[in-house]
Amino acid sequence: MFYQLSWTTLPGLRGLSCSEFRAAPTAAPDNERGVAVDCANEAARDALLAELEAYFGPQRFLNTAAAFDAVKDYVMLRAAKR
Repeated sequence: MFYQLSWTTLPGLRGLSCSEFRAAPTAAPDNERGVAVDCANEAARDALLAELEAYFGPQRFLNTAAAFDAVKDYVMLRAAKR
């Protein structure tokens, strides 16, 4: 099943942070304007969301475009390894 990922980007003293990752089921994945991922089941989806929270939680970004590109690249590389 495909999921469209979203998250919250918040300002902080050291830059923007990404948190509160969510995944909504979708029949039409949009990798041009968003981040879509294929997960085998809900457990795999939940594991991915926890992985994203752990990986991106301590990172800071200069702008929203950099944050978006970092998440998209991470998900694409992760999918390529599978």
